[in-house]
Amino acid sequence: MAHATQRLQRYLEDELEECRSEDVDRRLAELGTLEAAIGTDRVEAELDVLSALASETRYTLTRVLVAAEEELCVCELHAVVDVSESGLSHALSTLVDAGIVEGRKDGRWKKYRSTNRAVALVTVLEGSVSVGE
Repeated sequence: MAHATQRLQRYLEDELEECRSEDVDRRLAELGTLEAAIGTDRVEAELDVLSALASETRYTLTRVLVAAEEELCVCELHAVVDVSESGLSHALSTLVDAGIVEGRKDGRWKKYRSTNRAVALVTVLEGSVSVGE
C-alpha cells in the first residue's frame, strides 16, 4: 500500500504542481468513498454474472436464447452446443443461478428463455466489440 501511496503522491505532484500530505489524504479518502459506494457484495454478484458467461458453451447458449426471443426446449439447445447432456445441464444451471436464463418444466420437457439481464449484457457486448479488429 505504501508503494501505491507514493505513486499517488507523484501523480498528484504532476497534476497539482505541488502536493502536500493533506492532498494525498484527501484523495485517498475520496477513492475510499468510491470503493465503499460500489460495495464488495455488488462486485461479487457482478463477478458471478460475468463468470457465468465466461465459457464458450454458456455464452453461446445465452446468445442463442437472446436471439430466439422465445423459449427453447433443452433438446433444441443441445443441438446448438457440442457438449454432453450433463455438460449442458450444468451450463444451464449456472446461467439460471446467475439470473441470465430462466427455466421451466413443461410436461416432460424443460424449456429455457433469456432474461432481461441476458438481453442487456448481450446488447452491451455487441455494441462494444467489433469482429475482425
